[in-house]
Amino acid sequence: EVRLVESGGGMVQPGGSLRLSCAASGFSFSMYALGWFRQAPGKEREFVAGLSRSGAVTTYETAVKGRFTISRDNAKNTMSLQMNSLKPEDTAIYYCARARGSEPYDAAPQYPDWGQGTQVTVSS
Repeated sequence: EVRLVESGGGMVQPGGSLRLSCAASGFSFSMYALGWFRQAPGKEREFVAGLSRSGAVTTYETAVKGRFTISRDNAKNTMSLQMNSLKPEDTAIYYCARARGSEPYDAAPQYPDWGQGTQVTVSS
């Protein structure tokens, strides 16, 4: 059974940082691309960042480029999202997801497996 468990969410002031983690099990971790998505209240789920199975190829949603960094550790079956210079509009539930293949897609239908999500709130 594929299992993805996010952690690291919380509340932070604007300009602050958080590091999200995703622990994976139940599949050959190093064979698949992974991604982070987020969903704010009343909005559609949106792509945030993705990386290839090796981690060599990364892609980011425009609004987070230069502020967020996605990474993975294939030896530990974990993925992370370092979020810096956080803004109130980054407030959302953040989900990690496993892609269908080895390259990082930016569309949710290309990710068949999802975690339960972790809340990130950016507020003063």
